Amino acid sequence: MKIIAIDDEPKALRLLHNAIAAAEPDAEITDFSDSEEALRAMREQGLRADVVFSDIELPGMTGLAFAFELKKIAPETKIIFVTGFPKYAADAFMLHVSGYIVKPVYADRVREELDNLRLSPAVPQPDKLKVHCFGHFEVFWRGEPVIFQRRQSKELLAFLIDREGRACTAEEIAAALWEDDDDMKAAHVRIRRILSDLKATLREIGMDDLLIRERRQLAVRRDMVDCDYYRMLEGDMEAVNSFSGAYMEEYSWAELTAGRLQFRT
Repeated sequence: MKIIAIDDEPKALRLLHNAIAAAEPDAEITDFSDSEEALRAMREQGLRADVVFSDIELPGMTGLAFAFELKKIAPETKIIFVTGFPKYAADAFMLHVSGYIVKPVYADRVREELDNLRLSPAVPQPDKLKVHCFGHFEVFWRGEPVIFQRRQSKELLAFLIDREGRACTAEEIAAALWEDDDDMKAAHVRIRRILSDLKATLREIGMDDLLIRERRQLAVRRDMVDCDYYRMLEGDMEAVNSFSGAYMEEYSWAELTAGRLQFRT
């Protein structure tokens, strides 16, 4: 097993190294006192590890920021945070890290975390619908743009994406797509028509299950979508940095979300 240990304090790094060595005698351990140096070694020298044990409070790039970057270049690598501050636990697990050890570090705790790791071969992940919300709304399937037969079928999908998987009623859809039309009977007919077209488009690419329709409400399965908007909400720094203030610019109903995102940034 290849393991990387990161701590800016020499004594703490030595204790961490010794605890790992005692827990996993056959491990190949590489020590770093700087998280940015560890990332450079991974990017430029091809260094890889099964597990990274990292402190959180580090000068320069913190352990949390390091975890963001590590997931981009080595998503298969497990991350176990080692820190003297339990307050970071919530932030750590939002990053889907594999473990969390509060200092002082002992071999039995390291062993416990290693035993809990899932180091079996990764299960292939199902394809997701690729969605761009920043700027104009665009949808891609396996690298190719999805073609919608009706402009408002695409807008309906955009509205459901904007709802982040929350269910919405026909009245809410009508208010967004036809804000000046009070004829709900006609709106219901239009919604059925564009929903039928949207379902047909999704069926063609094998994404029939993307839509959830229950009790006259409609929603999307958020876990079937790879979306810059969702990744920004989850704290992905690449998505955060890609947001320049524009969000689904072609839709007036999206202005509220655009304002909220600008406030966040």
